[in-house]
Amino acid sequence: MKKIVLFCGAGMSSSLLVLKIRDAAVAANYECKVEAYSSTNSQYAKDADIVLVGPQIRFHVKDLQKELNCPVAVIEDEAYGSMNGVKILAQARKILKDE
Repeated sequence: MKKIVLFCGAGMSSSLLVLKIRDAAVAANYECKVEAYSSTNSQYAKDADIVLVGPQIRFHVKDLQKELNCPVAVIEDEAYGSMNGVKILAQARKILKDE
């Protein structure tokens, strides 16, 4: 089972994104655990398979990449803005080469 960690700004949108991504995973029969945090504290993602960062805090990506041993990527603007769990899950799976 893959672990996907989301880091977003205030955390309000990230909780909704978690639900959307979980729904997309169920529909795709893809087993994953999705968690979201408003802080970009790398401790929250030590055991993550991938970290996705909200576009509004993309400036944290380089630091996270240095601190973590997993891929770190910015969520695509359009998918984030439309809360498209299917696209965000597809982005994560593509990066993980787990399509």
